[in-house]
Amino acid sequence: MGERLSIKTDRDEQQLFNRRAIVAAVIVLFALGGIGFRLYFLQVEKYDFYTELSKQNYQKRIPIAPKRGQIYDRNGVLLADNHAQYVLTVVRDSVPDQNNDGKKNWADMEIMLNRLSKLVALSEKDLRIFNQQIRRRSRYQATPLKENMTEQEVAMFAVNKSRFPGVDLDRQMQRYYPWGQVASHVIGYVGRIDEQDMKNLNKDEYEGTTYIGKLGVEGAHEKRLHGKAGYTLEEVDAHGRQQDTLSRQEAVGGEDLILGLDIKLQIRAENLLRGERGAIVAIDPNNGEVLALASVPTFDPNLFVDGISHKDYIELRDHPDRPLYNRALQGTYPPGSTVKPMIAMAGLFEKVVWPGKSVYDPGFFQIPGHKHRYRCWKKVGHGSVNMDVAIAQSCDTYFYDLAYRMGIDKFNTYMKTFGFGSRTGIDLTSESAGLMPSADWKQTRHKQVWYPGDTVNIGIGQGYWLATPLQLAHAVATVAMKGKRIKPHVLRGYRLAKDKPEQLLVPEIVEQVKSNSPKDWELVKQGMVNVVHASYGTAKRINQGLQYHMAGKTGTAQVFGIAQNARYDATRLDKRLHDHALFVGFAPAEAPKIAVAVIVENGGGGSATAAPLARKIMDAYLLGKYEDDPVEDGKPADAPAPVNQRD
Repeated sequence: MGERLSIKTDRDEQQLFNRRAIVAAVIVLFALGGIGFRLYFLQVEKYDFYTELSKQNYQKRIPIAPKRGQIYDRNGVLLADNHAQYVLTVVRDSVPDQNNDGKKNWADMEIMLNRLSKLVALSEKDLRIFNQQIRRRSRYQATPLKENMTEQEVAMFAVNKSRFPGVDLDRQMQRYYPWGQVASHVIGYVGRIDEQDMKNLNKDEYEGTTYIGKLGVEGAHEKRLHGKAGYTLEEVDAHGRQQDTLSRQEAVGGEDLILGLDIKLQIRAENLLRGERGAIVAIDPNNGEVLALASVPTFDPNLFVDGISHKDYIELRDHPDRPLYNRALQGTYPPGSTVKPMIAMAGLFEKVVWPGKSVYDPGFFQIPGHKHRYRCWKKVGHGSVNMDVAIAQSCDTYFYDLAYRMGIDKFNTYMKTFGFGSRTGIDLTSESAGLMPSADWKQTRHKQVWYPGDTVNIGIGQGYWLATPLQLAHAVATVAMKGKRIKPHVLRGYRLAKDKPEQLLVPEIVEQVKSNSPKDWELVKQGMVNVVHASYGTAKRINQGLQYHMAGKTGTAQVFGIAQNARYDATRLDKRLHDHALFVGFAPAEAPKIAVAVIVENGGGGSATAAPLARKIMDAYLLGKYEDDPVEDGKPADAPAPVNQRD
């Protein structure tokens, strides 16, 4: 049977056409709607974005780096300066096609650099730093290629400049430290902005800037010193060539900083420590201004400005005396007998001792029911001593007994009010908190209980107790101010420009250390005065010719333990196993103007080594005596401590 034929009528054809026309119309409407929506999105929603993008086709933003603020000491002496240098720069977008292949790429840059290196010496370091920086900068932004151009190099390039489109000479400011190694741990240094810095920076603020503060005041006060970047808006043609300047916003220079530091006193402190390892910190107890903060050995911060060489850095990093280590802020040492005045205040506050109470010292202390003897530095003992004599003669037995009867909890709590065990809050980075031990700390750290003997040991500033020289200066300044604890600070003030007045910072009172009576402070201070001025004081050797009253306290910190019946003989020990020598004090005792902490690593006894240094620092600041005395008490100033004189 054959297939059935379907005959289409005109009506069927019309219906099919209508259906197709409707579908086509719907598709067209959807397409027109999409176009309309896209036009709305581009011209309304994204108007600002594409307007700015179009501007970039004929506008180029050139950053202007701000001038970094300068740093001065309290007397207006310049500590950190900016000096002019010629820098060879490259604008990536302006480097022409070197291969004549109609394209601009990194190969063109390499060819240009090879040609340029035949004219100007480009080191591997120059090229390495350049390649790092140019890849993270705008293609319109000038990138330094070679800094500190010599006069000969400048002249040679100037003659051949036309051969190197996109390469130019720029006059820039570079950081310079005129005092070299002096106060390097305080001032710090600037260095090149690296990848780690970029993660934490506002890129708009640092456009055109190559350096950033890394350490010391330079790092801690970067925001004040840096300033605010400016820019010029340039009109360019299709080839990126400048046609006109559309607008300009000047950079705002950084603030000039005025430190509390006295550079003459700083030099004196560093010179006194020359040949040793140690630190000297001097503070104005009335406002917390740091007058000197010496850590020896030092380093030259100028080495870091242009990028320190690998050889120089390894030498500094691996030096056995660690010159990069800021002993004043980071060094932690057993405070030894320097903290006995603070411990005496704790005993008075907790009523463990009182002004008239005496303790008999046979040359040792024993915990009731125990045979172990905790030795006094004076083998035969001091006999019956009250608080004044205990401080002046640094009687260990008196303070063993005081600490034992007070207990670690009360001891720990009161010592923390002097700032021990926490950072002082000084406006510098990398400060150590030291360690004020407690029963809970020992259980957490060593998984051991706190023994009564642990309390006895910290009663003379030994055992687990660790403090920084800054903490010691801060604490003795608090004693000088009768318990008023003022936060130490390096920055004294600032000014927005050279023709603007200096704005001084307001001192910040951290805490008022409690006492039962103002007379308690006077009692402790008198004991410290007797350390220096009384015939029985441990530092009586430094009072000859003294023109003011000094309050002080000597200290000696053991580097390693001594057996129960052994005798300390420094002559038989390696120098690095000798005791640390310490001294804290303030003057004038009646109206303190300076508080000082001195530590000489492995220096021996505090009375023979550290105390004379403190005397010379105070003489320099109070009397203007900056010259060394060649002989003191008939002996060279560097005479070793007597074997048995611990403090």
